[in-house]
Amino acid sequence: MPLLLAAYGVGKRFGSLSALADVDLALRAGEIHCLLGENGAGKSTLCNLLFGLQAPDTGRLELLDRLYRPRRPADALAAGIAMVHQHFSLVPELTVLENLCLGSGWRRFDRARERSRMAATAERFAIDVPFDVLVETLSVGERQKVEILRCLVQEPEIVVLDEPTAVLPPGEIDALLGLIRRMAETGKAILLVTHKLAEIERVADRITVLRRGRVTLQAAGREVGRQALATAIVGDAVAGIDVTADRGPHRIVRGQSGVAVPPAALMLDGVVLLDRLGSRRVDNLTLIVAAGEIVGVAGVEGNGQNELALALSGLMLFARGRYFVADTELTAASPAMVSAAGVGIIPEDRHALGCILGMAVDENIFLGALGEYRLGPFVNRKAMRQATGELIQRFDIRCEGPAAPFASLSGGNQQKVVLAREITLNTRRLLVAAQPTRGLDIGATRATYGHIQSAARDGAGVLLVSSELDDLMAICDRIVVMYRGRIIGEQTAGAYDRTALGALMAGHA
Repeated sequence: MPLLLAAYGVGKRFGSLSALADVDLALRAGEIHCLLGENGAGKSTLCNLLFGLQAPDTGRLELLDRLYRPRRPADALAAGIAMVHQHFSLVPELTVLENLCLGSGWRRFDRARERSRMAATAERFAIDVPFDVLVETLSVGERQKVEILRCLVQEPEIVVLDEPTAVLPPGEIDALLGLIRRMAETGKAILLVTHKLAEIERVADRITVLRRGRVTLQAAGREVGRQALATAIVGDAVAGIDVTADRGPHRIVRGQSGVAVPPAALMLDGVVLLDRLGSRRVDNLTLIVAAGEIVGVAGVEGNGQNELALALSGLMLFARGRYFVADTELTAASPAMVSAAGVGIIPEDRHALGCILGMAVDENIFLGALGEYRLGPFVNRKAMRQATGELIQRFDIRCEGPAAPFASLSGGNQQKVVLAREITLNTRRLLVAAQPTRGLDIGATRATYGHIQSAARDGAGVLLVSSELDDLMAICDRIVVMYRGRIIGEQTAGAYDRTALGALMAGHA
């Protein structure tokens, strides 16, 4: 197939950190090229070079056999290259339609005409989004759909997709992979960044693997298996290991004769949550999570899981019902009170709720615990950075050090920082984890679940919200399924039925 875009010996440094070194890449018309690598391997940096967000320090880019030097994303778009970013670039205060029309030029905005044009594209690719609602009211999965649709309306010849399926439920992932294949069949070159090996097996025509900024494998998709990919991604440490098969669920004792039942870590009684329009997002939900128990919450995004996590963190008011952690009622508690009660929160949107991008790594970890490092009227930076360094090693956070700007970390390493803070600080009675492995590579995903299981073994109850049904089945003691704000079904470990759980997620009780 014709070569559309190529990178030859590309390198990029950020201070002392070598993000890319001597990387070659070839994107051909009609081909789906999958780009893999662990968090911090350089995948997003390479995508940013192709899209004009950054410039390479060494090597060169060629587009249709001509030197390609984009100075900004507008240059890439003009050259027929579009990108769906790992982190959303939407304006929350605008409607979906207005976001789709941003960047389309200075011509007079004809709402009816633009709506018709966008609707035609959405219909052609079977993307269902509400055009007239504010983006800030959408779930994460719905926002990802808007990002993809905004890319498609540009009619690009080369499409860069940076983790586009990370926030989608299984049914929508299937639809998106079918869409990507149809795009390639029309002659477009697709660069797909993903951590999910099952997706690669289904769609990859060619594969490139990066590790610590260097290419460790390039092959046709049909020529390499899962284990070879895992080894290329994270090294020989996983050789011979199925990284998804040994995460046995943490077990708790449930009332056998002579054995005391552990106290409840979380009790929710008749909880009702309303959105800003007064619609019920969570409807009369009652749930108990025992100390040491891992309870998974499954469901297609938009069925109340996000609102439930927000309410448990103190960021959303309860319209009705009560919320207890152990013996402490937190129904009307602020986020600070929730944290002081021993609740760790791993939010779905780490940028909006889990960190401050302008601060350093150590500041993000200990911002809520500065009292431990008070030195008179000042902060004992040396002690705080030493403690941060220990967490960096324990959680394998790839960064220049405790003082590194949080914004300089890859998405997966940012998630590791949030995880390190919420699991290790203070005595945790309850851990609420919403999509904790979103954007993480296979090694980091395994480590994350290991830390969650460790928290449960230490006596914390865990409420794990995830769209990854296989992961829930691997780690959870039981799974509840939410549909339209209600729990409509439950299964326990040892009796999981994936087909039945999928039916419950579709609303078939």
